Amino acid sequence: MAIVALTAAILLAMGRTAICKCGTVELWHGIVNDSGNSQHLTDWYSFSHVIHGFLFYTGAWLIGRMIGKPLPLGIAFLLALGLECAWEIAENTNTIIERYRATNIALDYYGDSVLNSMSDILMMSLGFFLARFWPVGRTVVVALVMELIVGAWIRDNLTLNIIMLVHPVEAINQWQAGS
Repeated sequence: MAIVALTAAILLAMGRTAICKCGTVELWHGIVNDSGNSQHLTDWYSFSHVIHGFLFYTGAWLIGRMIGKPLPLGIAFLLALGLECAWEIAENTNTIIERYRATNIALDYYGDSVLNSMSDILMMSLGFFLARFWPVGRTVVVALVMELIVGAWIRDNLTLNIIMLVHPVEAINQWQAGS
């Protein structure tokens, strides 16, 4: 798990706070539009990281199909872990934070705490291993249900997050703002 420790060290060196500046650690923080978002152990975006694990497992499976033999599970997981750690670092750069803050849903977003980033990595790991052991259909249904529930509840989810990060759509921005 040296890659996870290295990720935490990099995030701290980037100026990320270890825990919420509020001084508390919550198991669940369900308020999206406040300064505690992405600062505690889990939040609405934890579901997106579980889906990352589903997608990374699927990607490893596809790579195995392309090369004609399955990737060893340990190698596949290390690739997934490396991708998730890289994302946690990239997500907490000023460039990505400002890109998120350009939309209504993330006006109060100032980056993740290191604790939240470590939890996000754990959530991806959970998703990866669930995808390994669950039937494909269950994994797909669970991902869709998570996307629909989170989307309906907070007006954001992995799909909307990607769209608004890559190419913001004003109609989505207005809907997320409640307009």
